[in-house]
Amino acid sequence: MALTEEPATAVRRMPAAKAAAPYAIAVAGLIAALVLGFVIHAPTIWGLLPIGMYAVLSLCGMNLLLATVVSLLAAILLVHRSPTDVGTLLGTSLGDTVTLIGLICLLGAGLGEVLRQTGAAGILVHGILRMARRDSQLAIHFGVMLSCLVLTFALGTLAGALAIAAPIVVPVMARAGLTRSTTATVMFLGGCAGLALAPFAGSNIAILDASGLDYGTYVLVGAGPLAVLSLALSLVVVPRVQRRSAAAGDDFYEDIDTGAGDEPSGARGARATWAFAVALVVSVGYATAGKSGTAFPLLALPTMAALTAAAGGLSVKDTIDAFCRGAARMVETFLLFWMLAAFFLAVNELQPYEVLLNRFGPQLHGLAPLPFAIAVALLGWLGVPGATAAHVVLLNKVFGPLGTSIGLTPAAWAVTYLWGSKADTYGPYPNANMMAALGFAEGTRLRTLLTVGWTLLIPAAAMYALILALLL
Repeated sequence: MALTEEPATAVRRMPAAKAAAPYAIAVAGLIAALVLGFVIHAPTIWGLLPIGMYAVLSLCGMNLLLATVVSLLAAILLVHRSPTDVGTLLGTSLGDTVTLIGLICLLGAGLGEVLRQTGAAGILVHGILRMARRDSQLAIHFGVMLSCLVLTFALGTLAGALAIAAPIVVPVMARAGLTRSTTATVMFLGGCAGLALAPFAGSNIAILDASGLDYGTYVLVGAGPLAVLSLALSLVVVPRVQRRSAAAGDDFYEDIDTGAGDEPSGARGARATWAFAVALVVSVGYATAGKSGTAFPLLALPTMAALTAAAGGLSVKDTIDAFCRGAARMVETFLLFWMLAAFFLAVNELQPYEVLLNRFGPQLHGLAPLPFAIAVALLGWLGVPGATAAHVVLLNKVFGPLGTSIGLTPAAWAVTYLWGSKADTYGPYPNANMMAALGFAEGTRLRTLLTVGWTLLIPAAAMYALILALLL
């Protein structure tokens, strides 16, 4: 009897052991940092220990904010800072570019809630869907895809955009006889394309800041080709998903009010939509023409929210309440980037990158720009976990100076950072964006969405390799 019971007990203990593994690694890393802090001095290769801890803890599934805090503590122990110095470090990091990216994410979420409250977000989706022929599945799939693209472009967040779009587009897809898997595919491809294009998305702000590129050129060489490829491949991918999921017979919507999504919009909502659209175009145009830096969205996003709310008839109190309610959803993201900024400042004091460059610089300087850029993009895709903007910041901290010295141009860096930070959205594993699209579409077939991601991932990788070859 014991022979049969013991393996069962071991199997039950495995999930608990797996869940405890990140915390055991964190404790071991902190102890090592505490001991090493007494014997090392900058510059030292041991400064990479917190970076390694951050990667391992994130890959093990630890909450990103907690993983960042633990890694920051390890860096503080290595540099042997006093509590007063730690307070100074945290204060200094509040003004860092990395923290500003987190603040931009927070402000974007506030704008999104204002759009929802005024009805402008719904009107944007309705307006696009009205252009689609109701008797054509192809036209409807393009209309829904463009709706998700435009809304994500405007808000700079995929999950927030799909949450607004789903109640409108799901009934439309159900009425047309399209399946849950097809709806999830369309929302995923459209939302991800919009996220790559979004001018005030935190990840794209990070790419523009790290590469030094203007937004117009970024769209031309980086985000634009991905959006066009997504739309083009949807002509093949979406009908195939529809055929296969429809043949199964169990993936159609049931008990969905197919009349939903046709509600007329009020005059205030229409005014709010026009105010937002004009403000967005003016802001993007100004940012592009004036080559505005990372700080511009700090003014643009609240201004767009205020103009939209005023046009939509929201009172000052309701506007503030809506904006703060939306922003509150991104507080954890803001704290993540604040801690990440302090983390990088602490690691920089240890100067591990200088040690690496002194040791391997001559060999890396001999590497051609194209293979170097591809290697960095692959490392970002497979080896650097975390939020997309954090991907970019980390890649730039480690490889930016070296890549620029061997000839990578701002445009080439933008492509490298874009693909290195966003490729994992499409595979090889499930991710938050996939799950968001699947959830809002009320779908259950994750394997289908993984296949869709890989179908885009492979040609997109080849496309960006060709673009890099042309740029370099």
